[in-house]
Amino acid sequence: MLRGIDVSAYQSASYSTDGLAFVFVKATEGRTYVNPKLAAQTKRARDAGLVVGFYHFLWPGNLAAQAEYFVSRAPERAGDILAVDWEATGEGSFASTAEKDAFLRKVKQLRPKQRVILYCNRNFWLNVDDTSYAGDGLWIADYVTAGRPRIKAAWRFHQFTDDPVDTNVADFDSPAALRAWARPK
Repeated sequence: MLRGIDVSAYQSASYSTDGLAFVFVKATEGRTYVNPKLAAQTKRARDAGLVVGFYHFLWPGNLAAQAEYFVSRAPERAGDILAVDWEATGEGSFASTAEKDAFLRKVKQLRPKQRVILYCNRNFWLNVDDTSYAGDGLWIADYVTAGRPRIKAAWRFHQFTDDPVDTNVADFDSPAALRAWARPK
């Protein structure tokens, strides 16, 4: 298993990259928010030679506009991964399964040469989702032993704790295998 973290404006732009193979950076949310540390957090990961992913926190409604907003602000480089963060908003609302699926498909249409994956927690995967569509891969949040999320579905990334930062593992044998997967033909 490879180790990685995900960061947002809540984390420093000078986070530790020791022992990491990948970093996911929050890029956008809805149709108006851009992470003010996006460029600096991305540079930190790239300078360390890590695989970089970007995620968008999905709000209900305006899916095409949100997808266009996300891809217009997320850096575009071969081997970068794009993810949709599907969970409840601070207001308690959330995009429907159909909206999540439409967003994933629209992002894939806009960036066909990049992997597009779904991030969600175990509860959403088991109790909210009714299609099991995760684009090119599932990134599951379940705070248990690293690499042992309590789901039966195949997954690529597992967020297993948020203490002290969101910490993840990836189901790849090596950094080279992750890099190869992240560059679809």
